[in-house]
Amino acid sequence: MSGARYAPPAPRREFFAESADGSRLHVEVHGEDGAPTVVLSHGWTCSTAFWAAQIHDLARDHRVVAYDQRGHGRSPAAAEHSTTALADDLVAVLRATLADGERAVVAGHSMGGMTVMAAARRPEFVAHAAAAVLCSTGSTRLVEESRVLPLPAGPLRTRLTRAVLSTRAPLGPVTPVSKALLKYATMAPGSAPDKVEACARIVHACPAATRHAWTAVLAGLDLDRDVRSLNLPTAVVGGTADRLTPIGHARALAAALPQCVGLTELTGAGHMTPVEAPEAVTGVIRELTRTVETKERTS
Repeated sequence: MSGARYAPPAPRREFFAESADGSRLHVEVHGEDGAPTVVLSHGWTCSTAFWAAQIHDLARDHRVVAYDQRGHGRSPAAAEHSTTALADDLVAVLRATLADGERAVVAGHSMGGMTVMAAARRPEFVAHAAAAVLCSTGSTRLVEESRVLPLPAGPLRTRLTRAVLSTRAPLGPVTPVSKALLKYATMAPGSAPDKVEACARIVHACPAATRHAWTAVLAGLDLDRDVRSLNLPTAVVGGTADRLTPIGHARALAAALPQCVGLTELTGAGHMTPVEAPEAVTGVIRELTRTVETKERTS
């Protein structure tokens, strides 16, 4: 695949939305008004650039909204780091990009999926979300079940994993060694060099302070109640070779969701599924959008 596919496309419009605590969120709008809307929420250490392949494809016949989580990409750092803040931010983006009565398919990868879960009981989310995609994510026990370190499960692995993920050290420049480490931790062994390069450049651009601050939130995550409250058609996607959020998380979500419309297990894929398997992830979003459109036309 050409590396150009993973270069972020130029948005038709971009602006800053203001969250409940005054934090400013960089928002991009791609595609044309009037088309079905998809809202994309990226994960920890990433940015809107992570969704480049999906935006390139979906913007041909969808209106695509992507935003940078607080402290990521072009969204300034914020004082508050919590799942409440994540939900506030998503609600702010929905409010800023959707008219009264307008609804969208909301897709979240990793921490972006946790954002969707955290917002599940918000009236504004319920009013604007027609369906959801939870991609390579989990609701609880993220550090305990991570397999980034090749050690037996238990307290020692948990402590060491938390220490590795929460380091305050800057990642530094993208080098062959850093790409190899990132690939091992987050991607499938067979991932193409252009995909590894794209992910490395995105992750290395995340400020060390942001990376550290959100690790504490993820380590104490407990969104099980919110998953059970996500009462709208929801598709789940996971990679069978994911070390950060092993496939068991996806299976648990599929079992707990009130309206799970499908579990897609991507054989051999790691954690970075929108980059590693762009056609499959985009296909799940497209199918869910078609399902929502058909339901709304016939209702």
